[in-house]
Amino acid sequence: MKKILVINPGSTSTKLAVYEDDKQVWRESIYHSTEDLAHFHHINEQYEYRRTHTLEALEKANIALKFDAVIARGGMLKPTPGGVYRINERIKHDLWHSTMEHASNLAAWIAYDIASAVGCPSFIADPVVTDELRDIARLTGIPEIPRISVFHALNSRAVSRRYAARIGRKYEDMNLIVAHLGGGISVSAHHYGKVVDVNNALNGEGPFSPERAGTIPARQLVDLCFSGKYTHKELCKMLNGRGGLVAHLGTTDVPTIIRWAHAGDKKHKLIIESMLYTVAKQVGAMHVALHAQTDAIILTGGIAHNEYCVSTLREWLESIAPIVVMPGEDEMGALAMNALGALNNELPLQEY
Repeated sequence: MKKILVINPGSTSTKLAVYEDDKQVWRESIYHSTEDLAHFHHINEQYEYRRTHTLEALEKANIALKFDAVIARGGMLKPTPGGVYRINERIKHDLWHSTMEHASNLAAWIAYDIASAVGCPSFIADPVVTDELRDIARLTGIPEIPRISVFHALNSRAVSRRYAARIGRKYEDMNLIVAHLGGGISVSAHHYGKVVDVNNALNGEGPFSPERAGTIPARQLVDLCFSGKYTHKELCKMLNGRGGLVAHLGTTDVPTIIRWAHAGDKKHKLIIESMLYTVAKQVGAMHVALHAQTDAIILTGGIAHNEYCVSTLREWLESIAPIVVMPGEDEMGALAMNALGALNNELPLQEY
């Protein structure tokens, strides 16, 4: 039996879990208040603070520092193929000097520190910058603006592997489309174990979502940029954080929007269905990327819990391929699964 520690920092929390093989035996979410975090001016300054809280939580739960592996959420590294990576100095360096600040950049540092003290390996797996795009999928009509792969790689690949195992097949032998439906939405084409195309779910491409703008007409955006009405920071926030449903309706709460739609509010109905329409169009594009040979379409993420959204997408998509609903996201379980696969030599270790 393998004992695995999982570390997953977010903007205001640090999630921890211990697994014995594939069974979760302990879980804790450490909340970091706005007041506590206000003392830090850069994400790197939070390293000792978060590491100390992690060790204190383990001690409080009487969990001995004896692990077969420690695995961390992958941070904002350089674009890299997906898979399991042993944390090395290059990974640590690139996370520490990343141009994109995010709490996940600290995860590998904390995992490496604990693993070094314990004497076990430390890993990351399928970071959001996972990049396996085909060359043909990278180009745009402006050479200075190539397409970039940023998406929900960890959950998308984990649900794909679980689905394949459930039907007695190998993920590496299948063509799958995964629509991760959350605060951001990514739709990825999985071709024999590689994500060969996917929308940039962070910075203005693909479907619009509860808080992101998705693809918007380029010329109109340029005009807005030079209108003098908004700062650079405000425009970036329109793309990520204040776009999508919240821009139209002032909320990201999908169930509430749907209740308004059911009550006869035409605006709420139009906007939620328009969002789902953009998801369906993106699935169609990924179907083309798979040469129209899609084995299944997996709907995952928090919005996949909503039957109205699922049934609406079924109407658009069921003629393409079977629809599989795997709602929510289990990042902790996905990370543990990757660590266990690496320890059992079922998943190859990649070199960063």
